[in-house]
Amino acid sequence: MFESELGQVAQTITHHFLAHGLPEAPAVEWVPLPFAGTWGAATSVCLKAAAAFARREQGGGPVPVLAQNLAEAITASLSLPPVFIRAEAVRGYINLHFDTQRYAQAVIETVLRNAENFGRGAPKGERVMVEYVQPNTHHSFHIGHLRNAVLGEALARLVQFAGFETIRASYPGDIGLGVIRCVWGYQKLHAGQEPVGVMERGRWLAQIYTEATALLEEKPGQTPAEHEQRLRFEAEVKEIYRLWDAGDPQVRELWRRTRQWSLDELAAILQMLDIHIEVFFYESEVDEPSKVIVDDLIARGIADDERSSGGPVIVRVDEKLGLKNDTYRTAVILRSDGTSLYLTKDLALAKTKFEQYAVDRSIYVVDVRQSLHFQQVFKILELWGFPQAAKCYHLAHEIVTLPEGTMSARKGRVVYFQDVADEAVRRVEAIVAEKNPDLAGPQRQAVARAVGLGALRYAMLSVDNVKQITFDWESALSFDGQAAPYIQYAHVRAAGILARVPGAPATTWAEHDLHPAEVNLIDAVARFPGEVQRSAQDYKPLHMANYAYALAKAFSDFYQQCPVLQAEPVTQAARLALVSAAKQVLHTSLGLLGIQAPDSM
Repeated sequence: MFESELGQVAQTITHHFLAHGLPEAPAVEWVPLPFAGTWGAATSVCLKAAAAFARREQGGGPVPVLAQNLAEAITASLSLPPVFIRAEAVRGYINLHFDTQRYAQAVIETVLRNAENFGRGAPKGERVMVEYVQPNTHHSFHIGHLRNAVLGEALARLVQFAGFETIRASYPGDIGLGVIRCVWGYQKLHAGQEPVGVMERGRWLAQIYTEATALLEEKPGQTPAEHEQRLRFEAEVKEIYRLWDAGDPQVRELWRRTRQWSLDELAAILQMLDIHIEVFFYESEVDEPSKVIVDDLIARGIADDERSSGGPVIVRVDEKLGLKNDTYRTAVILRSDGTSLYLTKDLALAKTKFEQYAVDRSIYVVDVRQSLHFQQVFKILELWGFPQAAKCYHLAHEIVTLPEGTMSARKGRVVYFQDVADEAVRRVEAIVAEKNPDLAGPQRQAVARAVGLGALRYAMLSVDNVKQITFDWESALSFDGQAAPYIQYAHVRAAGILARVPGAPATTWAEHDLHPAEVNLIDAVARFPGEVQRSAQDYKPLHMANYAYALAKAFSDFYQQCPVLQAEPVTQAARLALVSAAKQVLHTSLGLLGIQAPDSM
């Protein structure tokens, strides 16, 4: 709030520095002051200037004393715009205090004036690509994939709202030994079969993969005949892979058809989650271009070709960067037999992003086990000469496990997203039917879907991405405490108040004595633009998840302590405006997390 007025004061401070022989004055940056009778903003510019002066002059007294003297001199000379009631120097800081009623009015009326655009950042002039929701094909979408999907989507929404031009991208793994195993299993055990229904075919492929893996894995106590059969099966899988690599029409057609079953399931789930991927890259499409890149890296002296002695093509990353420590290690970018690796393909993918899509920042939402991999990718891109390498970021997230251990498609031990989503909606619909029996059937189903899917998304987003999630039904679908239904219910309460007021909603603030709960709610609403920028800059949707809960709690406290419709006219008008503003920011906050904000529950 009051950015222009704060800018005027900042100019005055800068002029003071110049007038007193401090031409290299630090930039004046303002941070909010916690409410203590008034709202305010503070700057530490005097501390920074005093520290710079002490370094340059190598003396002049302790930095805190110099800073306080400077702050006192500046505050004594300030001519404040009317929105401020006073300036003070405190421990080297310059603190400005806003007129409380003017600040409250500015917050509420700015929200109501800007509506869904309140908090939207100015264009940053940078294009960001967020790469996420990229399960391997020939499997089925499970709750581990859900964490990646909702984390990436929330981040994409946040960086876009913060002012970055944003492209959503996905990089499904549609080739590799796991995919070929599934194709072999289908051909071997289920040729010509095809279940009816998009979701059924995706899950069926996952079951085929588990069956195929069971046939190909060596087990204790195998007879010689069983061992011989397993070796024969392995040879068949390798042959299918060879035929695929050679472009065999029959193998390629079977691979394409079964791949499409997985992609159809993925499309249905993305639609359910309101995720709209704009660019799909496929692993199978970057295999050959990646090998050309290897030749270029060798020619530039970045990679070392050891194939003549039976070795691979490698990049000694630390050595090329001039590092003595073993930080990034040696990266293999092409096997001795000439086949590519994930790293090779990621280099090709990055080149495409930078050159074809003019991406300035590239964010990879991939689980934490790939951390070293991406460190190597980014450093090789740096050695290769791409300036965008400095703005590549791996948003690492921990995996989702089950109480009995890690999920495993090979062993058939997974929890499918569709099952969890259906159960969440079923549970919520039963609760809504009990608590709000007047809600019509179709509307009740829509609410159950919004609340059930919201609970699942928030359960993933409210845990720090670097922490592992152990999935169990009760905690995932809990509606108590810090959970999406609590935030959604705050929105419902706000909508309920406003629905009982005839005529147009309030759009202006009426001056009145503020209750502490009003102060807390106004303060929470005012923090929203800063939380948007912080979430985007830190690549941390958790910040917004925590903020949405704090805002809902502030509204719930206000709801319990501050009568609205029963208040006298002036106070009622002010509180209606505050309710309308809080409802808008709750709606926007939930939307940035990919969660719907219903008006009834």
